[in-house]
Amino acid sequence: QVHLVESGGGSVQAGGSLRLSCAASGSTVDHFAMAWYRQAPGKQRELVASITWTGGTTYADPVKGRFTISRDNAKNSMYLQMKSLKPEDTAVYYCHILGFNYWGQGTQVTVSS
Repeated sequence: QVHLVESGGGSVQAGGSLRLSCAASGSTVDHFAMAWYRQAPGKQRELVASITWTGGTTYADPVKGRFTISRDNAKNSMYLQMKSLKPEDTAVYYCHILGFNYWGQGTQVTVSS
């Protein structure tokens, strides 16, 4: 059983930055692909970015060039550096292990104009 805990969310003005963290416990996750998802009010949960266990990354078009996903296998953690934030980035951000039903509780990101 893997337990995921996100942190780092908050409220920022447009153009600002935030760094989200996802800490895993209960098992090592270094051989799993992981991802960040987000869900805005009234919308479906969507993939933001993913990272393989070797560090290969993919990004959703709306965040390309602004967000950077990374992981530190030694710390059993994953991160999402978010820059040039826009109001449309406002959502609850979730950490997920791809292919398994492991999700964090989410962390709120609010971007004001």
